[in-house]
Amino acid sequence: MTGEKTNLALVMSGGGARAAYQVGMLRWLARRHPDLHVPILTGVSAGAINAAFLAARPEDFRERVEMLADLWRNLTAEQVFRVDTLSLARNVLRLGMKLVSGGFVSTPRPRSAVDTRPLWGLLEKALAARGGGALPGIEENLARGVLRAVAITTSSYTTGQSITWVQGSNIPQWDRAQRQSVNATLKVRHVMASAALPIFFPAIQIDGRWYGDGGMRLTAPLSPAVHLGADRILAISTRYQRTLAEAEQPAVTTYPPPAQIIGALFNAVFLDLFDADALTMERVNSVVEELPEDRREALRSIRLVVIRPSRDLGKLANEYEARLPGAFRFMTRGLGTRETRSNDLLSLLMFQPDYLTRLIELGEEDAEARSEEIEAFLAAAP
Repeated sequence: MTGEKTNLALVMSGGGARAAYQVGMLRWLARRHPDLHVPILTGVSAGAINAAFLAARPEDFRERVEMLADLWRNLTAEQVFRVDTLSLARNVLRLGMKLVSGGFVSTPRPRSAVDTRPLWGLLEKALAARGGGALPGIEENLARGVLRAVAITTSSYTTGQSITWVQGSNIPQWDRAQRQSVNATLKVRHVMASAALPIFFPAIQIDGRWYGDGGMRLTAPLSPAVHLGADRILAISTRYQRTLAEAEQPAVTTYPPPAQIIGALFNAVFLDLFDADALTMERVNSVVEELPEDRREALRSIRLVVIRPSRDLGKLANEYEARLPGAFRFMTRGLGTRETRSNDLLSLLMFQPDYLTRLIELGEEDAEARSEEIEAFLAAAP
């Protein structure tokens, strides 16, 4: 049950504040298996924060997860980005002036809608970063054999490629169409880059190039775990899978406001490909298992379990919208967050302790509902 003889991988997708849901699933897992050995960790966007935390902390699995849960339960919007009226107004005004002036107004170039320096400071403390933002805990866990590899994916604004930054022991690099790996000593800036939600959060510079949210252009989000040698993958998505009846219900009855359009765009860019890649892996497994072993070459069957929310997290966000900081709430309402029934955009930015706590609880409930499947997955031979 500890996974000592297998290369168990934990894969966590993006989703902004929705990543708190992943922590709920991890809490359930840690209670059942406090000493669970997870040698391969991969994450993208907000999932990269969870992956980096688990990879960088020295405590046992259960204690690491509880510390991560405490971090999310107490997280506020102020700890992620500046929410004061002056900061928000300045950023939005700069964006607007550049747009309406054709770029001729000589104001400082706007980089994002919000200032995420608070998140940078929070991660430096939570990940026990040293000078330059290096994460010594990862190297220590690699040396102890607790960790085999950790991978964090970003999107390059400079080249348009999907770049996966990998820190591990004797890890071969890979290069595919528009995506490649780079062996690196991971730092806070790699995590910040992976979580840099386009337009809202600023891009991060790494080695002279600019990077943003890792969900963009990531056509195969399970791929890093496969390349790192996983023979079983536990993947946690933050996207609710609607039934056909739910999908037919309109989220808006009038012309879609910007919040609805942006939310649909982010879902398509950051979250839908996670499910598509899981389906591809299941199909490859079916083909591999039909082949004789001497004809499989480099192919191998990989056990996969995907956990998804049982509730629409966009609709759930509507219940907590009124408690957002005033200035930030004013800005999001201007985008039309009160005009849609499923508030996907708001669910990405709802860094509200009560909402985040509810997501953690939902993750635990969903894991319990699928406990037999998860236990069988952990107990089965590779």
